[in-house]
Amino acid sequence: MLAPMPPKSPIPLNRDEATPHGPLGGDARGGVRAGARGAASGAAGDAVRDGVWGAVEGSVRVSLPDAVREPVRVRGDACPGALRLHPADDGALARLRLPGGLLTHAQAAVLADAAERLGDGHLDLTSRGNVQLRGLDAGCGTELAGLLEGAGLLPSRTHERVRNIVASPLAGLDGLGAGDVQSWARRLDTLLCASARAAGLSGRFLFALDDGRGDMAALGADVTLLAQRDGTALVRTLGALGDPGDPGDLGDLGDLGDLGDPGALGNLGAALRVPAEDAPRAALLAAEAFLTVAGETGSGAWRIRDLPPEATRPGGPLAAAVTERLRSAGIGILPGEAPDGENPPAPPATAPAPGPLPSPDGTVALSVYPRLGRLSVAQWRQLLSEGSALRLTPWRGVIVPALPPGTAPRLLARLRTAGLVTDPASPWYGVGACTGRPGCAKALADVRADAAASVASETSVPSGGPKDTLPVYWSGCARRCGHPQGAWVDRVATAEGEYTVSVQTS
Repeated sequence: MLAPMPPKSPIPLNRDEATPHGPLGGDARGGVRAGARGAASGAAGDAVRDGVWGAVEGSVRVSLPDAVREPVRVRGDACPGALRLHPADDGALARLRLPGGLLTHAQAAVLADAAERLGDGHLDLTSRGNVQLRGLDAGCGTELAGLLEGAGLLPSRTHERVRNIVASPLAGLDGLGAGDVQSWARRLDTLLCASARAAGLSGRFLFALDDGRGDMAALGADVTLLAQRDGTALVRTLGALGDPGDPGDLGDLGDLGDLGDPGALGNLGAALRVPAEDAPRAALLAAEAFLTVAGETGSGAWRIRDLPPEATRPGGPLAAAVTERLRSAGIGILPGEAPDGENPPAPPATAPAPGPLPSPDGTVALSVYPRLGRLSVAQWRQLLSEGSALRLTPWRGVIVPALPPGTAPRLLARLRTAGLVTDPASPWYGVGACTGRPGCAKALADVRADAAASVASETSVPSGGPKDTLPVYWSGCARRCGHPQGAWVDRVATAEGEYTVSVQTS
């Protein structure tokens, strides 16, 4: 159920998937699986990297003589992963990174088995298109890692928490968009896992790969690739290349639907234009440049918005470091914007509505949403019942692609019967919630139960005013873990057992 707009209140500080407070057993250690095609290796590769880093670090030192401040982060990133389990009140929690939200049928089947054998029999979808398993036994880490490695879901133990990549989920399915960002996601993942430097990224650092429709560009990622129809890509680093307003906030830009054509996405701020085939490598190099600037400032930054303002000003040290790093690596930085009229107008960029999505090739994709982002193993297996792969979205939805037109209606009916949201008219559509009690010790309420009761009684939103405006998100405390991007109706539990209601924007 989507909601009208109550009064606005201040933006919350937390915008990531969760804010855990300590790992179960510390960092896992293991070897890096190298072998990325085109990645530098051996003595020659070391020499190239040393030369590039010497140039970048020298540039940063010159441009940031007074930028070092008290660290904004005084402890290490404690984000959970597949190897670093997080202790919760309902057992250990594992977060499994799925670059681009992509799962083969076999990989998705392994996740169902893991949830059934090791967890509480459910799979939770996150606001970055990842999966969480809850209710795990603290001693199951070795068995879980073995299952994931066997399915190709854990390509590098040292990089498993930094593989945070979201990609336009409908790319190649609806005839819109300008690039194959799914292949970009796979390529960037390979490059990340082959880079020793990238292992130093925070588990919260985010890459977004946008096929030109604007859906991923609106998510406030640290590094965003924007596909263009002229065979190029725009590379944006949040705040460093000229974003308007607060570097961590896209403000009134909303979902970019008002910007018109995909080429206009460059108006979000200056961006570096590179050949499309170099886009994944450019994204990695931009992230590595961030690590250098973060080290030179002494900020302890996990994300670009944590850097000192002077480091992220337009044309400033981070922008210069990214530019120099790309040029030193032999990536051509191309001039100019796309010619006027080259990119046809795109529809407003929003989450895919639930229901069938016809594809130009004659197949049909299905878009569905689990209630409150949580699926039982039985529901998950129903998604797999036609042998298809899956694409998970940052809106806690699932795309089932490339179904025969005769099969799609039957599967959609089964998913509806199984309790998934398959129609925009469903009162569950647009309603989300954090874990809440009893799984989270910090929660002040059982928000899932309260949200379900509200949907059942149709009191999820205040009466009076336009409907179908904003999603509604229920939070067990002021941290608002996993909240949506953009604007939403914010229901936050208080110590008095009540909820405050406001509009938030991130």
